[in-house]
Amino acid sequence: MSVTQIVTSEDILLKLCHSVSHVLSHTSGSRVTHAAMVQNISRTRLKPDLGCFSIFDGGFSGLVVINFSAAAAVEIYRRYMLNMGMPEGELAFSHTSDEVGNVMGELMNQILGDFIGKVSKELQTSISQSQPKMLTINKEITISIDANLDEPVVRRVSFMTESNHIFYLEFAMDRTEFAKTREFELDEEFDPDFLIEQHGNPKSPWSQMAGKGIVADDADDLLDELGI
Repeated sequence: MSVTQIVTSEDILLKLCHSVSHVLSHTSGSRVTHAAMVQNISRTRLKPDLGCFSIFDGGFSGLVVINFSAAAAVEIYRRYMLNMGMPEGELAFSHTSDEVGNVMGELMNQILGDFIGKVSKELQTSISQSQPKMLTINKEITISIDANLDEPVVRRVSFMTESNHIFYLEFAMDRTEFAKTREFELDEEFDPDFLIEQHGNPKSPWSQMAGKGIVADDADDLLDELGI
């Protein structure tokens, strides 16, 4: 008799934590980690110095809040911009700068995009997100948003930047379980940048075949491989 695989709300939270660490580490070119312990809390809050939140809905509903300290927000922002090739002299120094807020909002969007992509593929369900909202605040605010949660699970997880600055993820979602009823194959992931590089590389198999007249149109092949 086969054992049914169960995915719980806690497993979904762990996927979100992985998305936060992965996206911020990759985009900033630094190490961002999350704690091994998860804290049960009664409700989510926006807290100083820079708070961001987004609602998601679909297969399950929830609310994501990330509270950055000023030091954590500025560090991630500056590492991100330097990793993008921006001159250090042109970067902002204060978390109250509009540029810092805009960048952190974009990073939040990338985090949720990564999370939703993984959930959609691994749990075979669909969820959508609201546009992340970023607020610079100087006192604690309790947010109360109607996310249509029947039996909410509310958790807090701490994160640490490479320079040991702390920020917090707060997460509320429906208490839910997904049960795997049969085996299925996950769609293979691909890197579009890698494919473009391969098609543009004179030594790549596609370019060599084109030189021999075997491939009539590299662009069509590339678009077919990307599924476009």
